[in-house]
Amino acid sequence: MEYINPPELNNPSDYGYTQAVVVPSGSKLVYIAGQYGVDEHDNLVAADFATQMKQSFANLRTALTAVGATPEDVVKITILSVAHNEEKLRLISAERNSFWSNHKPASTLIPVPRLAEEGMLFEIDAVAVIPDL
Repeated sequence: MEYINPPELNNPSDYGYTQAVVVPSGSKLVYIAGQYGVDEHDNLVAADFATQMKQSFANLRTALTAVGATPEDVVKITILSVAHNEEKLRLISAERNSFWSNHKPASTLIPVPRLAEEGMLFEIDAVAVIPDL
C-alpha cells in the first residue's frame, strides 16, 4: 500500500490517520462491520465512552484476526461518536495512534446523536486489504 499526505492538505499524523491510501491491484479486500463496546455475549462493557471505545478497538482486532488481517492491513475506517466533543477527539486520536504505529488508515469521524442500540457511544468499521503474496 502507498500512504499519501499531500502537503496541500492538513497533516493528520497527530490525529492518527492518513489522507489517502493506494491499494495495489489483485489484493484481497475485506470489509469489517461496525464494532462497538460489547463483550462476546453482546453486553455493553460499560456506560462510559472511553471503555466502550477501547472494547470497540479490541473487537476490531478480533475481527481482523479472524480474516487473517492485522491492523496494518486496514486502509480505511469510519468512526461514529455519540455527543462528540474535543475530549472524545483526544481519546480517539490517542487510541488510533496506539492501534496503528506506522501505516495509519484513511479515516472519517462522524458525530452522531445516537447509535443503533440504547447506550452505545462509539462504533468503528474498517476496510482492510490483504496483499497477495
